[in-house]
Amino acid sequence: MAAIVTDQFRILNASNFVDSVSDTNNNSYYVFLSLPNPSVVGYGRSTNWDSNTPSPVDNLDYLSHVKDTMVFGKKITVNDVRRLVRRVDWKQGTTYEMYRHDYSISNPSPKTNSTRLYDSNYYVMNSDFRVYVCIDNGSSIEFPSGKASSDEPTFIDLEPSRAGESNDGYIWKYLFTVSPSDIIKFDSIEYIPLPNNWLTSTNAQIQSVRENGDSLINENQIKKIYIQDQGSGYNSTDAELDIIGDGEGGKVIVTTTNNKITKAVVSAGGKNYSWGRVNLSTINSGATGFAHLIPIIPPSRGHGYDIYNELGADKVLIYARFDDSTKDFPVDTRFAQIGIIKNPTQVGSASSVFTENQFSNLGGVKLTSVANPTDAGVGNQIFQTIAGVGTATGYIASYDSSTKVLKYYQDRSLYYNDNSFDQKDSKTVVDESTKVAFSKDGGTITSTNTFSGAIDVSYTGITTTVSATKKVNLATQFTEGIALPEINKGSGEIIYLDNRPRVSRNPRQKEDIKIILEF
Repeated sequence: MAAIVTDQFRILNASNFVDSVSDTNNNSYYVFLSLPNPSVVGYGRSTNWDSNTPSPVDNLDYLSHVKDTMVFGKKITVNDVRRLVRRVDWKQGTTYEMYRHDYSISNPSPKTNSTRLYDSNYYVMNSDFRVYVCIDNGSSIEFPSGKASSDEPTFIDLEPSRAGESNDGYIWKYLFTVSPSDIIKFDSIEYIPLPNNWLTSTNAQIQSVRENGDSLINENQIKKIYIQDQGSGYNSTDAELDIIGDGEGGKVIVTTTNNKITKAVVSAGGKNYSWGRVNLSTINSGATGFAHLIPIIPPSRGHGYDIYNELGADKVLIYARFDDSTKDFPVDTRFAQIGIIKNPTQVGSASSVFTENQFSNLGGVKLTSVANPTDAGVGNQIFQTIAGVGTATGYIASYDSSTKVLKYYQDRSLYYNDNSFDQKDSKTVVDESTKVAFSKDGGTITSTNTFSGAIDVSYTGITTTVSATKKVNLATQFTEGIALPEINKGSGEIIYLDNRPRVSRNPRQKEDIKIILEF
């Protein structure tokens, strides 16, 4: 059986995602950074990761490992999310397509040969970041594909208008202006960010465009009649004729020249049309070849009422900035994975969703009597022998020599078979494959090189003094020298994951992360 997933379903899913982010009573979304040591030998890694980055694997096992190597998460709010559409810039001399409801395989758009409306170039953004939909591109029997656009639209009038005096035939409908803050935060060379909450916004300009486009208020739905065929033998007269169909109130002034229909101008747009025909019965008594006039049906309730459907907003951009404003995200760490996680839970509760602005997924130890601190490199292994329990092992994610705080993570690569890096049997499976937590009751922490230090079991708190004038917030709570991750192991749903060459951080660096989801 033939079936399709419609464009409207994709647009709905994009809107549902934005609504889900907005629903802070039930959801917490975070952009996270993961995998500081992607090129060491072990599960989920590759020795040539940076030069030949592998694609993520979409299975539960792989995603579970990602959660173990996760470093830091930054909460996404609705202010960090925007729906997107393709960027189409206005350029003088370019022929744009006009909005039509009937582009298809059998009726592709005339310039881009698109089989769906949303792939055609029927809207533009001008040099001032104002967005317009093309109601008429000067198309006619002589110019079936339209004409080149000569005049840049710049107006913000509510009614469709021509842009200049060139008579290029273009009629544009102003929709909105991308805000300066959205230009800085969300703009790209490929996409246009759309305002949030278009259908409910109380912004005066948005509201006026929306209400002007609402055919239930203004009864101005239909804007354009396309003359597919002029016909012949029609009465030579100007006449205002009805647009008949499933709507009401639509009228068009039809002009004939040499018994052919040469012009059709909408005089009343009407409302509630999903299809229509021009009633030519009063002028077609002598017709020898019947004309073909197509009323162009705008989006439901008119142009500008719902720009998400009008422009095909099936993509969403998520923005997050990572900087050195918190010790949660160490300035000396690295990352090779970027993702989005939904509803991780808070340590200390199996069901309470974590809701803070950011989280650390690293364990931490506050050290004293540190030897060779410069050898505490990111990705190096650390060890601690705990009498009667075993040996704790982990990877270094960060070490701050001023606070003597070491942050680490423990993943399965530390416990799988040393040669095959999987669950293959070995004689040392018991000794090597049981995860052991670092403990205040254990001995000195050592590393694969000369770094070492003892846990400062006397320290409990979240701040520490590093000089007479400087107190540092450690971001996570320490108890007797030990800090736990802030989210529960394995909690949350990873809904997006991107592997990329390793990024090394430094104290002066900020990372602007932009993730585009296409539904």
